[in-house]
Amino acid sequence: MSTQPKTFNELISGDQPVLVDFFATWCGPCQMMQPILQDTAKQVGDKVKIIKVDVDKNQLAASNFQVRGVPTLILFHKGEVLWRQSGVVPAHQLVNVINQNVPETV
Repeated sequence: MSTQPKTFNELISGDQPVLVDFFATWCGPCQMMQPILQDTAKQVGDKVKIIKVDVDKNQLAASNFQVRGVPTLILFHKGEVLWRQSGVVPAHQLVNVINQNVPETV
């Protein structure tokens, strides 16, 4: 039985790749990402965990990864940054990024 990760660093350092959406509640493009992320999650299933981090509530995490604008998406695996991009990213592009960066055997 696995226990839930307790910190952001534990989560991004795990064996399962994690796509982090750094967002702000007041950000229009960030709100556009919500259905895109839901669509992406349906397409990639358990291959990657998708989490959202509110930069206003988690300024340290945003600062640690030099998040200057929102939305910023960062794909992590075992603590390593595999990919990052700021701005709205279409679902098909996110799926391609995940498929290119995350091996099937993860």
